[in-house]
Amino acid sequence: MKKMKSVYLLAVMSLILVFAAACGNKSEDGAAGGGDLSGKIKIDGSSTVFPIMEAVSEEFQAANPDVQAPVGVSGTGGGFEKFVRGELDLANASRPIKDEEKTAAGDKGIEFTEFELAKDGLSVVVSKESDFIDHLTVDELKKMWLEEGKVKTWKDVRPEWPAEKIEFFSPGTDSGTFDYWNEAILEEKPMRRDAQLSEDDNVLVQGVTGSKNAIGFFGYAYYQANKDKLKAVPIDGGNGPVEPNAETIESGEYAPLSRPLFTYVNNKSLKDNEAVYEYTKFALENAGELASSDTIGYVSLPKEKYEEQMKKLDELAGK
Repeated sequence: MKKMKSVYLLAVMSLILVFAAACGNKSEDGAAGGGDLSGKIKIDGSSTVFPIMEAVSEEFQAANPDVQAPVGVSGTGGGFEKFVRGELDLANASRPIKDEEKTAAGDKGIEFTEFELAKDGLSVVVSKESDFIDHLTVDELKKMWLEEGKVKTWKDVRPEWPAEKIEFFSPGTDSGTFDYWNEAILEEKPMRRDAQLSEDDNVLVQGVTGSKNAIGFFGYAYYQANKDKLKAVPIDGGNGPVEPNAETIESGEYAPLSRPLFTYVNNKSLKDNEAVYEYTKFALENAGELASSDTIGYVSLPKEKYEEQMKKLDELAGK
């Protein structure tokens, strides 16, 4: 009798363990479905948002191995071009969608929703060897980067600086970072023609680190990843020089170069493809922690903001 009781208890314990493991799949994986989801999610867009969404995809696919969610990097503008043609489920962006892009989406019958993922401080960087640069004002940046400007050397910026020719590095025209700079610094006027442009922020990092007389700009995460060889220049937007960091970016003190980062989701994809819904939910649940991690280096939003957006997501998907 005692032996039968032991066998019975072992059987019950086994069932409990199996049940607990099944129930634990969702929370341990961090994504609904526990690996039962399948399909492909089409994602493209901003190189600035890429580190966040690459991390989201890696963790989501680890929990859901039958889902493919590669993240493309064609720039904010390039991503929106595909998105408004109906070629993407999600478009990552480092600026809000433009009116003409909204119109193009409407012409194709595409309805979408904007979700904010994190905040970024567009960082102005120089080589660590450029020890004479203590800060730059917004007016100085404008004078340096405008096509109509006459700045060629650092001495043209300030008389006490060396008469060394400046090399300029900028994100490409398809980049939301370029658009943001164009609006915040250049006031929609043309950028100087001798600036070296690239859609790949790593190319810009290499350009600036390769010359002590170079200057460039890109997202805060790329500065963080390369701060051992780059110097972030404090920017004076009218209230004294401010260096980009988590506190100044979140508060908006780092003006005018603090900005939000987005992903835009096709509403039809949310309703028709369960994997898209679960992926977007996973992104909102984890973007703050991933974005502010040491390996990425952006600034997370308040917890309430993510919760508010998750409610909107459920409403859109009819959950």
